[in-house]
Amino acid sequence: MIDVNNETDIDVEEIEFSELATFVLREMHVADGAELSIIFVDEPAMEQLHIQWMDEPGPTDVLSFPMDELRPGTPDEPTPAGLLGDIVVCPTVAARQAETAGHTAEEEMLLLTTHGILHLLGYDHVEPEEEKEMFALQRKLLLTFLAGRA
Repeated sequence: MIDVNNETDIDVEEIEFSELATFVLREMHVADGAELSIIFVDEPAMEQLHIQWMDEPGPTDVLSFPMDELRPGTPDEPTPAGLLGDIVVCPTVAARQAETAGHTAEEEMLLLTTHGILHLLGYDHVEPEEEKEMFALQRKLLLTFLAGRA
């Protein structure tokens, strides 16, 4: 089950984010019963979370909070259902990043959501090889999703 909750005044196409998450989880062979929450918050709320959990000042773009530490499955052995976790996205930070990157705020938030799901599934980008793998997978998943909706 995917729950999308917009706690901001910014218009967010919640269905699109639910469809993206469903797509990414299927591509990563996670059982349909896995639970995921995507929450959109304003900058003060994001800053509070950023300080509380990362001990870093200021709002950030996305935070991921894994629960059952589910990992990607395979076509023959999907990940069992469980509580994947929460992704928190800040639309105003995403909008600023999108402007710098030359794409829309919605595209940036879709990218951040994909990024957050991969973190929930155990991917990281601390080491250069991890970053290369995670960002390549993130790009492939997002581009495939966007191509499918066009």
